[in-house]
Amino acid sequence: MALAFVLVLAPLNEALAQSYRFTDLKIEGAQRIEPATIISYLGVERGQEISAAQLNDGYQRLVDSGAFETVELVPQGSTLVVKVNEYPTINRISFEGNRRLKDSDLSEVIESQSRRVLNPAQAERDASLIAEAYGQQGRIAARVRPQIIRRNDNRVDLVFEISEGTTVEIERVSFVGNRAFSDRRLRQVLQSKQAGFLRAFIRRDTLIEDRIEFDKQVLREFYLSRGYVDFRINSANVELTRERDGFFLVMDIHEGNQFTFGEIGVTSEMSQAVAADYADTLVIKPGVVYNPALVDQAITRMERLGVKQGVDFLRVEPRVTRNDRTLTLDMDFVLSRGPRIFVERIDIEGNTTTLDRVIRQQFTTVEGDPFNPRAIRQSAERIKALGYFETADVETREGSSPSQRIVDVEVEEKPTGSLSLGGSYSVDEGVGIAVGLQEDNFLGRGQRVRLSLSTAQEAESYQFSFTEPYLLGRDLIFNLDLGLAATDSRFRSYNTSTTYFRPGLTFDVNDYGALTTDYFFSSTKLEDQDGALLGPILNSEVAQGRRTASGIGIGYTFDTRTTGLDPNRGLLISWNTDLAGLGGDNKYIKSTAKAIAQTRVWNEEVVLRATFEAGALRWESTDAASRSTDRFQLSTDQMRGFDPGGMGPREIGPGYNDPLGGNQFAVLRLDADFPIGLPEELGVRGGVFYDMGSVWNLSDVETNGAGAVGRDFSLRHVIGVSVLWTTAIGPLRFNFSKALRKETFDEVRNFDLTIQANF
Repeated sequence: MALAFVLVLAPLNEALAQSYRFTDLKIEGAQRIEPATIISYLGVERGQEISAAQLNDGYQRLVDSGAFETVELVPQGSTLVVKVNEYPTINRISFEGNRRLKDSDLSEVIESQSRRVLNPAQAERDASLIAEAYGQQGRIAARVRPQIIRRNDNRVDLVFEISEGTTVEIERVSFVGNRAFSDRRLRQVLQSKQAGFLRAFIRRDTLIEDRIEFDKQVLREFYLSRGYVDFRINSANVELTRERDGFFLVMDIHEGNQFTFGEIGVTSEMSQAVAADYADTLVIKPGVVYNPALVDQAITRMERLGVKQGVDFLRVEPRVTRNDRTLTLDMDFVLSRGPRIFVERIDIEGNTTTLDRVIRQQFTTVEGDPFNPRAIRQSAERIKALGYFETADVETREGSSPSQRIVDVEVEEKPTGSLSLGGSYSVDEGVGIAVGLQEDNFLGRGQRVRLSLSTAQEAESYQFSFTEPYLLGRDLIFNLDLGLAATDSRFRSYNTSTTYFRPGLTFDVNDYGALTTDYFFSSTKLEDQDGALLGPILNSEVAQGRRTASGIGIGYTFDTRTTGLDPNRGLLISWNTDLAGLGGDNKYIKSTAKAIAQTRVWNEEVVLRATFEAGALRWESTDAASRSTDRFQLSTDQMRGFDPGGMGPREIGPGYNDPLGGNQFAVLRLDADFPIGLPEELGVRGGVFYDMGSVWNLSDVETNGAGAVGRDFSLRHVIGVSVLWTTAIGPLRFNFSKALRKETFDEVRNFDLTIQANF
């Protein structure tokens, strides 16, 4: 039956101006609620004279208490009879008709609870909350009706009858007023997506109001980071299709002109701060496209220098002069003394698992330091970026005096552990599965622990890794990797098995660079495959049995791809050197280097990328020569158009043809990927590539006097096209290649397919 309640007030025979005096109060119908409680709501005392208006007010208070289904006041001479019918108690709450949302999810949405008094108004509000939950799923046509089923002992079952309706999707996302960027490029920025034939998997094509607000914000940030300081969103209109089964989302925007930095300078209003010193920290140059993030980075560097020089309460204020004729923004960073305000304390609430110190480590400010609002905002962003919390709010308020500030941190934790199950396929390793168990906030200490298992037809690995991001409370990352890897490849006649252990430390040396030092230990064994015939070189390598390597490594990484001056350009340079010889069997120096340059062109539609890799091995063990597992063999990711180890030195003879690897390698890969005219919701892009490279340098000692081909430098060239498909189950890449220049003994590959999926 539908929810309803009846309010009955017995008619008073006298006019409202009449007064009453009751010497006795009689309560009828009360079961759970004490008579004294009812009388307190009524506000009538025995023997007290009250007016009809006061009596009516008391009646209204009883009604508004929400405890009674009906209320009746009956004056009988000097006795007032209060007849009440209490609302029933909720025996059970159930949901009917729901398939998309589980009962447990809906129970968290509503406020009505079992064994509590039924409140019809609350039940109606709960129905609205359930409908809103479906609206967040894009089911705006969902309808919810609360029903009650009467039970004995004044109890009821509360049932929410749900008609989920169908998902109303976004059929088209379009823009009005955009000139610099195409609709396709802008749609890539938004979280909301157009419905495509993968709508069964893609859940971002439903209309959600909060998501549209987020899209507005990221669109503003997109334009501002590219110098469009006058950008604004005039409107974001949502219209139903004629068939009322979808939405059109149209964003009316004003781009304005693109501005670049003009003159950059520093002015000091403090004697302790020398302007020239702070100007040396600037990396912004005239002509660079304006980006607010670059201004923020410049302020951060100056404030760091101020702390280093002991300049307290330094305030850096960027003063902008706009030049509309030249479309430039002159920037003058003014150094002045800010108000003498200190941080009194930092209060953290809501963290039941995460330790306080994990949150405090995100602050560059501690109690007693000068108060810096910008530094507090940056700390708040770092707390949110941890990924440990559903919400993280950082607010400031006045402390015990006007010169003190209290920083309040309110967080709501969320699960940080994950179990992943995945599958993969590649021509090299066949079909495989991958299982991973990861905890990003181990024991609430902010540590990351990962255990992974990966098996394929021709390769398997087991790995454990541990990361402490703030070793000893400092900006020092400790990493530990250990594992087991084995290969059983059809591209060679021998198998390999390796166990390894590698702890290391990483620390930042500047805004873009990080240095890593570590210790490594590995144990590697080669053995022939069952029934396979090996040549004399590999036979001698297998005869060495298991060999170990122990040493130290040092590496450096410079990366501007996400935080550089230009959001469309990025550079990655990495270098690593391992020095083996601290015990173990092997003694060598092995160095590798990589450089990646990437940019977007043609309204950011086309991505151009150049990658250079190189490596060199210097073997210094005197008791044995290096083996194939020690030397460089290129994978299909490093050099397309060839099988793994398909180019470079090889041992070829009757019944055997195996890669040996080389002591040096160098590869240059040139890539371009671009849209091919298909709707972007399909996730299909095209690509072309040109690779050139070589693996060489194999000495007579390493060949044990036997013959080997391809020992000298010979540059190979490969050209190809790619189809890149980002699917709901993982990325697919199809490579079609042709070797323009190769050696007769090389093992080429004209087609390659790779897929990886998590589910």
